[in-house]
Amino acid sequence: MTLRRNIPLLYAFSFLQMTLFPMAVITLFWKDQIGLSLSEILLLQSIFAVAMAAMEYPSGYISDRIGYRAALTAASALGVVGWAVYTAATSFRDVLIAEILLGIATSFISGTDSALLYESLKEQGEETAYARHEGRTTFFGQTGEAAGALFAGVLYARYPLLPFFLQVGVWVLALFLTRRLTEPSRERHHQASHLKEALASVRYVFVRNRRLRATILLSIALGLASFYPVWLIQPYMRDCGVPLASFGPVWAGANLVVAFFAVLSHRARLRLGDRPMILLLVMLVWAGYLGLGWTAGAWSFLFYYLLTAMRGMRGPLLLHLVQDEIPSANRAGMLSLQSLCFRLLFACTAPLVGRYADAAGAGGTFRLLAVAYLLVLPPLVYLFFRHRHADGVPACKGGT
Repeated sequence: MTLRRNIPLLYAFSFLQMTLFPMAVITLFWKDQIGLSLSEILLLQSIFAVAMAAMEYPSGYISDRIGYRAALTAASALGVVGWAVYTAATSFRDVLIAEILLGIATSFISGTDSALLYESLKEQGEETAYARHEGRTTFFGQTGEAAGALFAGVLYARYPLLPFFLQVGVWVLALFLTRRLTEPSRERHHQASHLKEALASVRYVFVRNRRLRATILLSIALGLASFYPVWLIQPYMRDCGVPLASFGPVWAGANLVVAFFAVLSHRARLRLGDRPMILLLVMLVWAGYLGLGWTAGAWSFLFYYLLTAMRGMRGPLLLHLVQDEIPSANRAGMLSLQSLCFRLLFACTAPLVGRYADAAGAGGTFRLLAVAYLLVLPPLVYLFFRHRHADGVPACKGGT
């Protein structure tokens, strides 16, 4: 019964984690209050990604050993400190320190929360319901972000630091919540050599299990498709003449779209099947980028909602497929490997995207990304379909 309590607690943690009061206006805060350019902002996010990448697998590895509850508690404490630094930030260096702290906090959450949810369900014999609960977790998370964003523009206009002070309070609440989680009793077959076990996990994810590798590559590509616009949509809307007071409601709407389609994802998969679902995700990416790149009206931001709809459906679908291929003993660590690759790719490409955005504008950048995804997605989808039906996936050796 205590493990069943983890599920609503994880819903609540997701809500708090994603209740980001500054998010809907943070690009404007960086530009207007700190004085950063778009290239500096994307550089900042690439450094954030590097900080996460540096800790991504170690944090998952640590979570598998010290426990998911302890890892989430540590992440919440770092979240409190990171947002507190933001309240006193006046330069690129100050913002960088805050972002590094928040990056480490996010890396401890990444993979750990999903692993705790899956293992809690597995111990009760309900792991087949994982996608449904993951969708609900995403729903609560995006609802939290929508709630935080709804009045972000008004709060920012009244006092630019007010959203950041509220954010510190949110993470204090998350810290108290993580103390009520229950650690599941799972498999813990670990080797004496940490390095050997880590290398065995890497081989299993990227060499031995072709289904897992193809699924992760497609998931990363689709994840990046929904991530670049997060940092470009605010200057894009300002260029299109969207009033500042509307930024919060627009951001809230985007997150509600993610929430709605995350809940819908499980039912859509049961009705359509995996192949039509994947093709639908690809079509949403193409339509979203083409619309953002080749229109420039006050309502053009609505094409961004196509990308957020894709984001909502992608998470529960592909994460469930990944979870089914991963052994329990190293679950958080292997999930973190996927996030590690995502962060490294973003760290490598974000400064280039930011530099191009400074030169060509957000609209021109969306056109470039549209062409890139028209070329990149078809071969990844082909590999995914080819390997999903492959048999004989080997068991993970070396501690799992």
